[in-house]
Amino acid sequence: MTMPDFSTPVGKPKQRLFVPGPTDVHPHVLAAQAAPMIGHRSDELESLFGKCTEQMQQLYYTDARVFIMAASGSAMQEAAIRNAVQRRVINFVNGAFSRRWYDVSVGCGKEAILVDVPWGTAVKPAQVEESLALEDGQVDAITVVHNETSTGVASPIEAIAATVRRVSPHTLILVDAVSSFSGTKLPFDTWELDLLLTSSQKALAVPPGLTFAAVSDRLIDRAAAVPDRGWYFDFLQLDRYRKRSTTPATPAISLLQALSVQLDRILAEGLEARYARHAFCAQKTRCWASCHGFGLMAEAGYHSPTVTTVENDLGLDIGALNRFLGEQEMQIANGYGEYKGKTFRIGHMGEVWPSDLERLFASIEEFMSQKQ
Repeated sequence: MTMPDFSTPVGKPKQRLFVPGPTDVHPHVLAAQAAPMIGHRSDELESLFGKCTEQMQQLYYTDARVFIMAASGSAMQEAAIRNAVQRRVINFVNGAFSRRWYDVSVGCGKEAILVDVPWGTAVKPAQVEESLALEDGQVDAITVVHNETSTGVASPIEAIAATVRRVSPHTLILVDAVSSFSGTKLPFDTWELDLLLTSSQKALAVPPGLTFAAVSDRLIDRAAAVPDRGWYFDFLQLDRYRKRSTTPATPAISLLQALSVQLDRILAEGLEARYARHAFCAQKTRCWASCHGFGLMAEAGYHSPTVTTVENDLGLDIGALNRFLGEQEMQIANGYGEYKGKTFRIGHMGEVWPSDLERLFASIEEFMSQKQ
């Protein structure tokens, strides 16, 4: 097998952001936002929207519908609950963003069952099976975050989905892949998921403001019987407009133009090559951390392909480190919530290449040497 070429592309801009999103955006993608405005009910918009939808289907590995909305990933979490859950949902919580999906479920007035999973560990199929058994399978859906941005943990979605289909076939499988989508392969149809959502500003490396979801036929059928879906988030309405390559409300036209350019770039790189690059960068980051005396927050075997949460065993002042990195036009992320100062997070997604990480690591090492 030929080793992929991870040499930095000619003309690649200097990487500034090594945070788990928003990520740096290629100048050509940024420039696309400045293209002349087009009418949101024009043939030109329908052509643009249709192109983006078809390309997103390639990234999702699906023949199913893909919704594109002007909103954040949190909004699509709410849309999923409003359309998929009539009464009861199990929320598996192993970090900040899976907890948000539980809070959204409660906010939508659903009977939300919180299953606490220790931060730093993945949601396991056995936990899912046990939770469904406790509820006698009487749940409309489960929610799982594939890639917990707060901890750098990736849960085994394929195995989880197979478990749900085996023990509770009527339960819908809702998955958040905000910080992993397009950084690793997530085949929607093959895994028989019901909803897989993401956002524009992370591994896709598009400016913030768009959210996406692949949605199964059975979720659409189920939604028809769910009351109070709202208007903006109504999947049935979105699906009717999608068939005409448009949206019910005015879309974020400038962001769609940027998305179109970036999807062309992603497909030109090649999906398998892109996944390999992300995997290589993730391994490189974990190796660097271990070699310099740092632990990793994620349990072994469940490391994220796009963000590494490093345990701050050496007691670095993360604020001071970021000020030092800022002088060299770089930034990492502090730990999330109660882990602030106890961990730091390195995003290696989107436009990050191995040479970018080498520059970052050299600067962190320089900071560490000055503090000894």
